Amino acid sequence: MLGVSAAHAQSLANEPVKQLDLKRYLGVWHEIAHLPMFFQRQCVDHITATYSELPDGQVRVHNACRTKGGGMDASDGVARTTRGPAGALEVRFAPAWLAWLPWVWADYWVVELDPGYRWAVVGSPSRRYLWVLSREPDMSRTQFEALRRHAAERGYDVDKLVITAPLN
Repeated sequence: MLGVSAAHAQSLANEPVKQLDLKRYLGVWHEIAHLPMFFQRQCVDHITATYSELPDGQVRVHNACRTKGGGMDASDGVARTTRGPAGALEVRFAPAWLAWLPWVWADYWVVELDPGYRWAVVGSPSRRYLWVLSREPDMSRTQFEALRRHAAERGYDVDKLVITAPLN
C-alpha cells in the first residue's frame, strides 16, 4: 500500500479521545501492530499489555512478548492520568525513585477507541509511537485496515507498521 500524501495526512486530528473509562480500559490487550521502537526490538509476537489499578489510582502496566529466541520478555511500568482529555495518559518504565523527573514520563494517547472497548489505537503527540491493540489475539483485516487508514489520516507513518498478530 502506498503512503498517504501530506495533504491528506491531517484529515483527522491527532489528539486523545475525550471519553475514556479507565476501569473499562483495564485488563489484557493484545498488540496487533506497532511502529518500530527501540524498546520492542526483541519482540516478535504474542505481545500483550496488561493494565491493572493500583491503590493510589495509578495504573500498573505489564508488557510482555515472545522474543526472537523463543523466550518471553517483560517490563513493568506505571501509567497516570493527566490534566488533559481523558484519553491523555502518561507512562513510565523508569524506577519509582525517578518518578519526580518529568522526562521519565512518556505521552500515551488513546487516539481511537471502540465503543465496546474491543480495540484501541494508542499514539503520541510526536507521531513517533503507535500501537493497534485488541482484546482478542487477532483482528479482522478489514478492521485493521480501517484503523491503519485513520492513523495515516492523523499523520502517522503507517507504511512502517510492524504487524505482530494474525489478521483474518
